[in-house]
Amino acid sequence: MNRKSIIVTVFFTLILVLAACTDGEQTTNGQSNSEIDATKETDEDVKADDENSTLPSTELQKLDEGDAVTELQNILEQIGYTLPTDGIYSGLTAWAITDIQLQLDDLDVTGIYDEATQLALKRVLAGELTVESGDGLPPLAEPVTTGSGAIVVGNPYDQLAIINKERALPDDYIPHDLVVPDVSFPFEEDLPKKQLRAPAATALEELFNEAKEAGHELFAQSGYRGYDTQVSLFHAYASEHGEEEANIFSARPGESEHQTGLSMDITSAAVGYQLTTDFGDTPEGEWVAENAHKFGFIIRYPEGKEDITQYQYEPWHLRYVGVRAATEMLENDQTMEEYFTENE
Repeated sequence: MNRKSIIVTVFFTLILVLAACTDGEQTTNGQSNSEIDATKETDEDVKADDENSTLPSTELQKLDEGDAVTELQNILEQIGYTLPTDGIYSGLTAWAITDIQLQLDDLDVTGIYDEATQLALKRVLAGELTVESGDGLPPLAEPVTTGSGAIVVGNPYDQLAIINKERALPDDYIPHDLVVPDVSFPFEEDLPKKQLRAPAATALEELFNEAKEAGHELFAQSGYRGYDTQVSLFHAYASEHGEEEANIFSARPGESEHQTGLSMDITSAAVGYQLTTDFGDTPEGEWVAENAHKFGFIIRYPEGKEDITQYQYEPWHLRYVGVRAATEMLENDQTMEEYFTENE
């Protein structure tokens, strides 16, 4: 073979090699191997992100901190909520959970991340349910105050909301889930004060049934009280005793826990079905003081804490906060004010 033939052969061989390499980089849909590798890496990254976007399996509520809270906040951010992912279950995280609970059916609206909320959020992530940030409860805005100087709370549905002389409910707040618990009342009239919010009503039924098994018969005297009713009641007390004196045993409109639908005044035959401090010394009252926390209730205005609660001792006034919070308050001898101040 002469020199010219060798050069031609080498030239065509190089062309064939280059063509083979180019064909090897193409797929049937026109993608190169490098493009396929990049797509594969992207899909793996997305898959990894999805695996990392796990919902915590433990119940969470205000004051909780840690990785589980961060995981929840990441999920909330993923579905459209703007909030810090700092691992602190603050009022803002409670607002987001409340907003979701208000938008979806069959959820207790508490601001607490529970098992039912977890299952609902799984369906949201799967595209089976839809929520929009702020559609259920408008975002927390700049605080407004009442005529007496109390701050109006932005999330009145919050099961752990503190309502007192410094923190009031909106005047138009009416709980959406009011029901009449299946317990004994010392009157037969069908009055609004028989009502409680659904979670509290269920818990009260369990408390009353357990008390009965222990040999104590309790009666529910006064539960939900609307804003307008409180206006009339406080005005009557203030006219008789003066506003300052009346405010020792009665709340100004908006500052009453009864408007939350989470409080019930209870009594017994031993005190003539009255609301009196003597109830605390009865067998029924003593049993309630020792056992209410097992059902999620606290005695909201305990004896010896008047300077903190700013109300007189009321052994009859139960407030529903959930079993966990109620147990912690009892074990640490805390009012709601102390519980949040000392744990924040």
